[in-house]
Amino acid sequence: IKQRSFIYFPTPVIHHNYEQLTFYNVSNINGASDNKRFPIKTTLLNKGRQNAIIYLGGNGEAVDLNAKAFSQTFPNESIYLLKYRGYSGSPGSPSEAALYSDALALYDSIKDKYSNISVIGRSLGSGIASYLASKRPITKLTLITPFDSIQSIAQDAYPIFPMRLLLKDKYDSLSRVNAIKAKTLFLIAENDQFVSRKHSSHLINAFPASQIHVEIIRNSGHNTLSNQPIYYNLLNKFIEHTAE
Repeated sequence: IKQRSFIYFPTPVIHHNYEQLTFYNVSNINGASDNKRFPIKTTLLNKGRQNAIIYLGGNGEAVDLNAKAFSQTFPNESIYLLKYRGYSGSPGSPSEAALYSDALALYDSIKDKYSNISVIGRSLGSGIASYLASKRPITKLTLITPFDSIQSIAQDAYPIFPMRLLLKDKYDSLSRVNAIKAKTLFLIAENDQFVSRKHSSHLINAFPASQIHVEIIRNSGHNTLSNQPIYYNLLNKFIEHTAE
């Protein structure tokens, strides 16, 4: 009954001086138009660049805390930090269908402004990023501490329960690999205590080897790999210096 409280950990508002934008999702969570305008809150960094990045954070991540580091790491990209429903002052409640729909709406709102749009997804956000990359043409995809599916992780944690039947939000990235055409970078924490290497490797191995690049960040955990300087160096190199 309360399974979503094990998946989503909404964060409070972070006060800052960066530009904040509100887009509107005019589709319902199943993708059909219902003429309702649901507000999607984002923070915009480096306005006016030719290329863009959409960043999709983790399940307990205050995405605005990335603002300074990202604006410096990606000087040639405008960056959109998506605030999930229920997070950082955004209205509504998070669910898999709702967050997928909002990510699509954000992409569709900005696609005509930029030559290239790349997507970065961290942890829970890797599931949303995989979905977006399977539905829209993106330039580069970065998946940070990713997993094959939440269903697979939950089944390992609770082997006596039929998670395929019980779980509402499955975030099945594995099933979308064939529809993802973008060059993809995987950033893996060496000592990830939440997503086991098995679940990351299952996803990685489903991609054609020629499409992906995998980096394991040493001496890091699920929530600490971004503390390593190499984390931002790898992101910068992949997004800004290996353009098609």
